Amino acid sequence: MAEIKLKVIGAAGDTLSVSRAGERISLVHTAPYADGDWIALECDEPGLYCVVQLEDTMPPALVYIKERGLDFPIPPADNRVNYSPRSFTGTCHLLRARLATAEEVAAQRNLAFNPYDCHGSHGFYPHASANVETRGEAVFAARNAVDGIYENDAHGTWPYQSWGINRDPQACWTLEFGRPVKAEALVLTTRADFPHDAWWESVQVTLSNGEKRILALQKAEDGHGQYFDLHGQEITSLMLDDLKKADDPSPFPALTQVEVWGTNL
Repeated sequence: MAEIKLKVIGAAGDTLSVSRAGERISLVHTAPYADGDWIALECDEPGLYCVVQLEDTMPPALVYIKERGLDFPIPPADNRVNYSPRSFTGTCHLLRARLATAEEVAAQRNLAFNPYDCHGSHGFYPHASANVETRGEAVFAARNAVDGIYENDAHGTWPYQSWGINRDPQACWTLEFGRPVKAEALVLTTRADFPHDAWWESVQVTLSNGEKRILALQKAEDGHGQYFDLHGQEITSLMLDDLKKADDPSPFPALTQVEVWGTNL
């Protein structure tokens, strides 16, 4: 059986805290985080599914680790308004990780969910990225659309973070799974802070197998997600682009959450 190990590492590369190695581990880090610190999960085998909880104010998530570990940079204190104000603060932090069970790996679930996603390539999936984020602000980052938080009737700070496109008609959002998955359904929750917000009438989804579809969207008056059948297609990624804004005075459509329901292959 594979073994994993958690570490907190400082900006200079020095190990600040380390757990034992095992199949189910935890680490208590008894110091404030500093800018440049990061959390590392080391694996002695590639291609592992792990359930991680890298911040005790955030939920566990099942992630796929493609190589032999993952890195999670601690969000800088001056740019983490897309996280709870309690997250990453104080002098005592509880981190947990374990190998996922075979039943968890095989189960149908939201394959897009990853509240620990962040900019750059850090060794684990799912991973969201975009060619534009409004003013480069964390509260409008691509990763906000996979963090599992659906509050969409306001904007500006947590829990109302979203993917903002900076009024760019060429905006494009990509979700990578890091391995083949069987995608049954796509659910899009758009932001609905009306009248501040506008909405998209349609969006194009491009699947990694080459299929393209134009999805018709409605104004999200009730804030619920909009469901689209993907018919169990085998993909490794998908892309959303060609976002057509409705004829509305507001220039601010935004995406609150993306779900991709399906199973691992």
